[in-house]
Amino acid sequence: MSQSYGQLTALALDPIEKKPLYRFHPGSQILSAGSFGCNMACPFCQNFQIAEGRPGAIDTRTVSPEALVDIALSLEPRGNIGAAFTYNEPMIGFEYVRDAAKLLKAQGMHTAVVTNGCVEPWVLQEVLPYVDAFNVDLKCFTQEGYRALGGDLSLVKHFIQTAAASAHVEVTTLIVPGMNDTEAELRQMTQWLSSLSPDIPYHLSRFFPHKTMQTTPPTDTTLLYHLAEVAKQYLRYVYLGNV
Repeated sequence: MSQSYGQLTALALDPIEKKPLYRFHPGSQILSAGSFGCNMACPFCQNFQIAEGRPGAIDTRTVSPEALVDIALSLEPRGNIGAAFTYNEPMIGFEYVRDAAKLLKAQGMHTAVVTNGCVEPWVLQEVLPYVDAFNVDLKCFTQEGYRALGGDLSLVKHFIQTAAASAHVEVTTLIVPGMNDTEAELRQMTQWLSSLSPDIPYHLSRFFPHKTMQTTPPTDTTLLYHLAEVAKQYLRYVYLGNV
């Protein structure tokens, strides 16, 4: 069992569009739960304080799976439909996701996971029967790019393909200047997603300086709009974020 089991750094009721999930119960609210830790090391991470958190070195509150369900149910009058595991990388603590999602499902509530998708297939299988929706962060489309971030493109592609076969899946790419901002790479990425299903919602997000990339300029909006038009050649639902 992971050291982060039941240890939450953040708990908030969010619009589901913030995950971002645009085509899964749009207009609803979802209880968002975050722990700490991550299995990648992105220099542009927006939540690096908790992603790099370690046991005993970060403030947490203990929330058992049963307690999380109770909180989620208490928020139903405010439009809550369930719980989303997000903010840090939830799949490194898949045991908590699995246990809580199973209980939520038994109560008729929905579950979502916001993830980098960079986990072994057996880990995905542990949670897949109990999760209704995923947003997967597809960071780039080269093995070299993923290696630089401490990840593995083949694992992420397998995750997306497997999850999309049995759950609602949306995909997000943060367009980082100098890393993944070429039309050729974006075209390869969206062609591959379309081969799974042209109905997979795809989010292109604008980069802003963060963490160790403070001197990198924000993504050029003209480029972002152009890449969105390229994506629309292959995917039906393309959205822009942070613009």
